Amino acid sequence: MISVMICFLLGLIGTLFLYAVVNTLKMTRLKSKYTPPPADDEARMLAEKLAAMVRCETVSSPGQTDLSAFEELQAVMEKLFPLVHQKLEKTVIDGNLLFHWKGTGSGQPILLMSHQDVVPAAGAWTHDPFGGEISPDGKIWGRGTADTKGSVMAFFQAVENLLAAGYNPACDVYLASSCTEEWGGDGAPKLVAELKRRGVELFLLCDEGGAIINEPVGGIHGNFAMVGVFEKGKANVRFTARSAGGHASAPTKNSPAARVAAFIHSMETHSPFKKKFSPEVKAMFGRLAPYAPFGLRLVLGNLWLFGPILKPIMGSISAQAGAMLQTTAAFTVLSGSEAYNVLPQEASVGVNMRFIPHQGEKESLELIKARAAKYGLDMEVLLSNDFSPPVDIHGPAFKQVQLVICQTFPGLPVSPYVMTGATDAYFYQDICASCIRFAPILFGPEQMKGMHGLDECLEIRCLPGAVRFYENLIRAQETR
Repeated sequence: MISVMICFLLGLIGTLFLYAVVNTLKMTRLKSKYTPPPADDEARMLAEKLAAMVRCETVSSPGQTDLSAFEELQAVMEKLFPLVHQKLEKTVIDGNLLFHWKGTGSGQPILLMSHQDVVPAAGAWTHDPFGGEISPDGKIWGRGTADTKGSVMAFFQAVENLLAAGYNPACDVYLASSCTEEWGGDGAPKLVAELKRRGVELFLLCDEGGAIINEPVGGIHGNFAMVGVFEKGKANVRFTARSAGGHASAPTKNSPAARVAAFIHSMETHSPFKKKFSPEVKAMFGRLAPYAPFGLRLVLGNLWLFGPILKPIMGSISAQAGAMLQTTAAFTVLSGSEAYNVLPQEASVGVNMRFIPHQGEKESLELIKARAAKYGLDMEVLLSNDFSPPVDIHGPAFKQVQLVICQTFPGLPVSPYVMTGATDAYFYQDICASCIRFAPILFGPEQMKGMHGLDECLEIRCLPGAVRFYENLIRAQETR
């Protein structure tokens, strides 16, 4: 009887595998065909504008009150984009920018946004991080080129171009740029409060997050428009173990440091968080599958069969892809005794958590609290917010952005994408059901490595396309 069951199961598995192979063979093999054209005079002109913005050292930090660097940047932008400042209604709230371009119709408005502030530029750079150097190989160097003054420059230039052409938008258009994004400050909430005061309800907003990514998944070659459709929630949590301390010459077992270490090891080896392919992740892999080599195409194109095998190993293949499947907990800050010969009375670990929709803020915090309690650790939540509602990938806003991407960048595939980081778009959910995270900027391995790291840079050849994308997105509102 057992042998019959085994034969039946093997036959079923073989049949399912054969079906998956046939399904994969029937899948049309595709190739990403988009590459930015070589840099021309327009690209160099745009690079000079971006360079001028990069030279303003708009580093932000919690509790910052000195806005002089942002005032300097805004003065530069007024010179770079004179028509925007002459024709649009400008509002400045504690260094945070909001521009209103009145449309000819009464349709729901759109908002283009990205932030002015940048992270510090520590370490040994090979190019001045605030020099705005444009090198002969067609790159512009400096903190903020990619994150995110490049996109700020692009949508301001798009509006400048349309104003110069005498264009009037079909609906109201807003431009927004906070100066506190890098530390999750109150800049964006202040702008949202002002929009709420005006009774504004947005059709869509377009912020940073996704981008044109080179090889978004290992083995899938070419450029792809990865459009962020939601972002995970986040929390900073501290766990503390306590004891009476003592002299290190007579150590006791289960000291605070040992309990913290055991807790970390437990979380790293046996995570309490469930892995699951959300509809958005399934859609992402489904869209990328036709561009993959056969083996990867077989797996990604048949998650109904290979999903259970792929889930536990996804994080080993790609940390970024693995983070799209579950709540994560990164151990970042450790403290204990201040002397080598003293047992600590307290040892603590700081954890940065990112919540996934199928196990949101409340459940994830309860799970990690229960795990910490097994090791006698107390939990303190320093800050926390839940995940953002996903954009409907079959809805009109996502479809319109997808259409504009295809119009602007012929041959560029489009895929939904899950943001594992945080953006200002999170704060706009009350006034916008379609908070789309997509900067029309090309990010290759060098750009990905440079963001928040050393030698941040951008290829200037991608700048004209970025400007054109925002122009086309504004024009696309005529057909709504």
